[in-house]
Amino acid sequence: MAVKQPIVALFGYDSSAFTTKIRLILKLKQIPYTYIQVPTMMPRPTLRDNFHLTYRKIPVLALGRDVYCDTSLISEALEHFFPPSEGYRSIYPRARDGSNYRPMMRGFASYWVDRPYFRATCGLMPASIWRSSFGVDRAALIGHKLDPDKLEKKLPENLLKLDMHLSILEPMLAESEGPWLFSTATPSLADVALYYQTLWGTEIAAGRYIENITMGQTPDETNEGAKPVFNDERYPGVLSWFHRMQRYFDELHSVEDQETKLKSVLEQMKQSPALGPKSLLLPTPRASHAKLDEKTGLKKGALVSVAPDDTGRDDPTIGTLIALSPEEVVIQPQALENPATVETRIHFPRLGFVVRPVKDKANL
Repeated sequence: MAVKQPIVALFGYDSSAFTTKIRLILKLKQIPYTYIQVPTMMPRPTLRDNFHLTYRKIPVLALGRDVYCDTSLISEALEHFFPPSEGYRSIYPRARDGSNYRPMMRGFASYWVDRPYFRATCGLMPASIWRSSFGVDRAALIGHKLDPDKLEKKLPENLLKLDMHLSILEPMLAESEGPWLFSTATPSLADVALYYQTLWGTEIAAGRYIENITMGQTPDETNEGAKPVFNDERYPGVLSWFHRMQRYFDELHSVEDQETKLKSVLEQMKQSPALGPKSLLLPTPRASHAKLDEKTGLKKGALVSVAPDDTGRDDPTIGTLIALSPEEVVIQPQALENPATVETRIHFPRLGFVVRPVKDKANL
């Protein structure tokens, strides 16, 4: 009897840059999945009430009853559970000379594109977005007030920051031995990361996505956007690569299902087989450093708090520690006011997150 495959469900919203990243990876790997849209702003009862997930960043990916947070970990989970050996495409193709650049691709995506490059593109968002309720919501995420007028005046400065990044990228793409970053035969995670962020940044700078991201409060605009620096005269290598990526994804078959409703997704999650102990953690070169983890209070069964180390620190997810590796932490979320619709295990990356034992339960 065939084993029932767990449902793959992505929770996000259309104007989310990081949701776009995972949608592209799913399309590149040709993994069929269901897409459930959630609000661009808090609260998000779909995640909180059904999974007891209080983490506020998007997207979130469910593989059956296991829920993965942060695109760095989601990418690794998709590559692991849907490998090339089973007919899926890889986000880590080897270079033409046979070299394996997977660690560098991961670093390029997570610690260049997703951080300083994202800060540059995020700085191009029109001020009308910050004047809406979205600006208030993101001020809560960041931890301080946002001044729309001040942010509007910084647009030229942020365009210069984008120009600096494009200047670094141009030689990589103009003088590459192949059509893709790291001289691979097909696009890798590095290409997907740079493409999604450039696509999102140029689109939102031009005034698109505004209505979606503000949940209808502010209409889309028509702006010059990033054109002063993002053009084929200034950076022909980057633009040529960007258009190749557009064509590549346009030619792939769609694997996204937007018709299935949340109720059906939750029911399929309940019926999905649970990951066994050997599959609970993604493979790493070494096991968790048990002695050091224990010294910091991280041992199986401990009540822990997990939160990003940059923004969203005031919305941790509390739960019982189930498993730990050098790169991943898995918890069973703490019960909230009402029972969760689906009993899940929540997976977070360790890099970029703070995992600490909860000492005073009375303060939860």
